[in-house]
Amino acid sequence: MIQETPNADERWMRLALDEARQALSRGEVPIGAVVVCRGRLIARGHNLTQTLNDVTAHAEMQAITAAAATLGGKYLTECTLYVTVEPCLMCAGALAWSQITRIVYGADDPKRGYHTFTRRPFHPRTTVTSGVLAHECAQLLTSFFAGRRQK
Repeated sequence: MIQETPNADERWMRLALDEARQALSRGEVPIGAVVVCRGRLIARGHNLTQTLNDVTAHAEMQAITAAAATLGGKYLTECTLYVTVEPCLMCAGALAWSQITRIVYGADDPKRGYHTFTRRPFHPRTTVTSGVLAHECAQLLTSFFAGRRQK
């Protein structure tokens, strides 16, 4: 089982926040993700739903695809996904299929996060850590949506 220290979790989450800021700079919902395998960054992703005109182009999906390409296989065992916002059910399903070992997210998503559903969607061996840099992750989203409401 993968067990990172709180400092390592924060370090990797800061990289996910950098990805979220890249999404923001493109006019995308600012969500970012990175995949770490055996202490090494192997993939990055951020929302591209507007850019690609694709509702499935979430940060997690981009990072999963990049990680699988890097590893040369579809399973992400021994990997951790760091994502700035709680995964939605679609992304949770993809993460379950990938058999990822660990998921770390920042801010909760009370409207569309996987917690809004009654069953835990991940692989039985997957562990989940929430709340890492939650305030920073949530603030990025809150500012984005406040700006859109003003337009």
